[in-house]
Amino acid sequence: MKDYSVWRLLEEGMRGHQGWPRAWREPAPRPAYDIVIIGGGGHGLASAYYLARVHGLTDVAVIEKGPIGLGNVGRNTTIVRSNYLYPENNRFYEKSLQLWEGLEQDLNFNVMMSQRGVLNLFHSDSQRDAFARRGNSMRLNGIDAELLDREGVRAMAPVLDFDNARFPIHGGLLQRRGGTARHDAVAWGFARAASGRGVDIIQHCEVTGIRREGGRVTGVETTRGFIGARKVGIAVAGHTSQVAAMAGLSLPVESHLLQAFVSEAVKPLLDCVVTFGAGHFYISQSDKGGLVFGGNLDGYNSYAQRGTLPVAEEVMAEGIAVVPALSRLRVLRQWAGIMDMTPDGSPLICKTPVEGLFLNGGWCYGGFKAIPGSGWCFAHTLATGEPHELNAAFTLDRFRNGRALDEKGAGPAWWAQ
Repeated sequence: MKDYSVWRLLEEGMRGHQGWPRAWREPAPRPAYDIVIIGGGGHGLASAYYLARVHGLTDVAVIEKGPIGLGNVGRNTTIVRSNYLYPENNRFYEKSLQLWEGLEQDLNFNVMMSQRGVLNLFHSDSQRDAFARRGNSMRLNGIDAELLDREGVRAMAPVLDFDNARFPIHGGLLQRRGGTARHDAVAWGFARAASGRGVDIIQHCEVTGIRREGGRVTGVETTRGFIGARKVGIAVAGHTSQVAAMAGLSLPVESHLLQAFVSEAVKPLLDCVVTFGAGHFYISQSDKGGLVFGGNLDGYNSYAQRGTLPVAEEVMAEGIAVVPALSRLRVLRQWAGIMDMTPDGSPLICKTPVEGLFLNGGWCYGGFKAIPGSGWCFAHTLATGEPHELNAAFTLDRFRNGRALDEKGAGPAWWAQ
């Protein structure tokens, strides 16, 4: 597997970039593997990579129904952070952020990691108290957090509207190590690295069924034939409940749409990620100059990947309330990702009641930032049959046992829908 060093870039530039090999192998599926991972997005590819690198398991196939990078991993707003409230989520996402910080060196691939900071605005005394509590929880777990006053926020992002009559900015909670990464580059980097270690990445191979015999999984039915497996991992983003149903499982998961938007390119305007505390709105500026922003769920179950106009209107209104300059820009692109929403807003990385079948899903709003940590923990769970200490709380039975990890504002209010 050739590298992407500056010398290689210069060499290829001199000959029209005609000498680059394919980034990953495209083998035909074998009759059977030790482990089959359904889903070639960030979580599935990261899991396969860490199975190979950390656990030495390479008899692994990642099955993706389309091309790599065109699912949910390519349909997000690229934010990376670990500013959670509960210790279980804090420790997990901090591990993920630590992996992000060394990911480019680990994969030998530029994922365009930019630790520009994530700033959560607050607009009232009660919000200040809530953010101070979150920041204290982070610091107690060894995670960086700073509570900024109004002038501290102004120094970081003077383009914001500080004197909005309805939503005056009183300050913000800042995690300087947070930031953004390039979504499709993350998928390509993990695919290339996993393939280089012997993992088979099989594109255009849709799973149509999960075969069970004697209470355990034996493989998957696909559009390219049956593939046997001793263990099967599900990592299919917004379609978790559909794929799990193939094995007879009914999950506490709903699929909702989350819209995102990109404006026309402008000169540097905002050099950190900002979230609006008076509504569900977040914004950053891409390396190409476009402002990338999004908002709330559409509020009904769907797999359409389009989104609705009322939510688009709500996002634009919130955006203009916090960044008035946004009103002068044109929106160039809009899309929606399918979110697997759990009742408590926290994910699932665990064994299932079906022997040999493992689950990685329910990521709500946190899927992209979790990719390295999710892959690390899911690989451990697949390899050993037991959870890593970082995902020990992310089980299905927490809902039956009353041990929900209810991160405020992270999951859907099912009781209100």
